[in-house]
This record gives sequence, structure tokens and C-alpha cells, in this order.
Amino acid sequence: MTDSSALDPEDLKIVTLARSARARNGVPEGAAVRDENGRTYVAGTVALDSLKLTALQTAVAMAVASGAKSLEAAAVVTDAGSVPDTDRAAVRDLGGPETPVLLAAPDGTVRETSTAG
Repeated sequence: MTDSSALDPEDLKIVTLARSARARNGVPEGAAVRDENGRTYVAGTVALDSLKLTALQTAVAMAVASGAKSLEAAAVVTDAGSVPDTDRAAVRDLGGPETPVLLAAPDGTVRETSTAG
């Protein structure tokens, strides 16, 4: 578990945004990413018959569609115990392997900070 009080305020912000997306939309996951200019993109899980994306994949796609060239950080709020490799790959594709990925519980407690690696 990561001490949330030790996190950068901008990282705490994306955790809060991800948590609110999850709660507001009633979806299994909420995610947020921050681009190279400090802009944030917030998303929830997409579960249509014809399209299935995790919240983090959706947030990365929103950043790309909005013109982001890189990512500074990513956060996902979920009950899951880890961030899937496919989610890390999406973050890595835009932000690079050293981009921090925060995994938080539904209450906002950051359980793990790792990289997109």
C-alpha cells in the first residue's frame, strides 16, 4: 500500500477524478490520465455489445483524440488487485515505460504505484 499523503497533489487529483467517474457512472472502474501540458482526461469502463474498453484504455484514447503527445501519469480506481498488462501497454504507448500508474481502491486509497513499464 502507498501512503496517499506522500503523493504529489497532481497525482492525488487524478485519483480523485478517477474515483468520481467510477461513482458517477456506476461502472466497475474509473480512470484519469494527465498529459504533458497538465490537462486531465477522465473516463469510466465502456461495456457495449460492440465495444469493450477498460476505464484506463478509454482515458488514454480520450487523451490521444484530444491531441495529447505524452502522459505524465495515470490512475485507475477499481476493486481489482492489479492493473492489467493491456492497460499498462496503452499508458506506455503514449507516455513511455516510466509513466507512473497509480492503482487505487474504490475509497481512493492508493494501493500501488508502479510504472507503465
